[in-house]
Amino acid sequence: MWARFGPSMALNGFETVIPIHSPKLRGCPQLLGAQAGTGFPKPWSARDGATEPYRDVFTGVFWKAGPCLQPPPNLQAEGTVLVDSNALKAFLTIVDQGSFSEAAETLHLTQPAISKRLAALENQLGTSLIDRSHRKIRLTDAGSRLLPHARRILDEIHNARVALSPDSGQVEGELQIIASHHIGLHHLPNWLRRFKREYPQVSINLQFMESDAAYEQMRKRNAELAFVTLSDSMEPSFHVFAQWPDKMVFVAGAEHPLAALEKPELSDLADHPALLPDTSTATYRVVSRLFLEANLHLNPQMPTNYLETIKMMTSVGLGWSVLPQRMVDESLRLLEVDHPVSRVLGGIGLAGRQLSNAAVALLAIVQEEESA
Repeated sequence: MWARFGPSMALNGFETVIPIHSPKLRGCPQLLGAQAGTGFPKPWSARDGATEPYRDVFTGVFWKAGPCLQPPPNLQAEGTVLVDSNALKAFLTIVDQGSFSEAAETLHLTQPAISKRLAALENQLGTSLIDRSHRKIRLTDAGSRLLPHARRILDEIHNARVALSPDSGQVEGELQIIASHHIGLHHLPNWLRRFKREYPQVSINLQFMESDAAYEQMRKRNAELAFVTLSDSMEPSFHVFAQWPDKMVFVAGAEHPLAALEKPELSDLADHPALLPDTSTATYRVVSRLFLEANLHLNPQMPTNYLETIKMMTSVGLGWSVLPQRMVDESLRLLEVDHPVSRVLGGIGLAGRQLSNAAVALLAIVQEEESA
């Protein structure tokens, strides 16, 4: 697949694949097409350089080294560099994984092969992209500038593959999703029970993690959808496909002194330890703002982002907390604090990256279930 790097840094087309052209590299071997099945045993995914035989994933055509060819006329403009989408993928994977060895494992390549892909990309662009003088992966200035363009190019390739799917109405294949621990325990089971019943052809790859970590994994394109606590500072690169309010309530254990108060005030809560998630979470920010506006001291203890753990510690009287209303049971007592607290949960994807049919189908179920 050709990707052109020039003033526009745009994807140039999908009719040809992989070999890299540059005005300064005319005279080097190019790749010629051969009919599928012509005896090249090495699959395209295992190739380790632009001059090795490999298979075009769109046409099934195998490519091999051949005599030098000039780029097509429309691609010979001075300053234009065509790069291999697999080399871009290697570059992004090295950056995202933080090491050559882990990137090679992710892409099912050898470490020399992925190093060769990066070197080929740097050679074609005429600049170093990754600083190899440190043990930890560091982008050069050029690498930092390339990074967002590389992601957008691969997003467009992804969109093209989705658009060119043989049967656009079929719901099948693999669906990679991320869910926060709370959503995984209290929302996801109903969604997935119905989804598996209606779409048994879909294989679900599910990861659980905190919302902040989920955002980071989505930036790296490691999942198609993430179901998280929505952030008021969410980047514009994310798109919210579904959202619903999650009412929160003040609670304490049955034997906690606050449970004996008919209608406690924030000043009463300020005298006792608070069991809250980490300071980076939406819940903590909302509660902290209430105390700040009332000019009261908030005394957080033992922060953890696992709400089930917070519920347990609250139930045994270690402090008061703010939890989703649906988590309240006989082990907790509601505190009638006259300050409503809520957060918003939702399903997010990446703006500009087309969803698969499986992802669209799951979102439809989520919206129906959460609006019921």
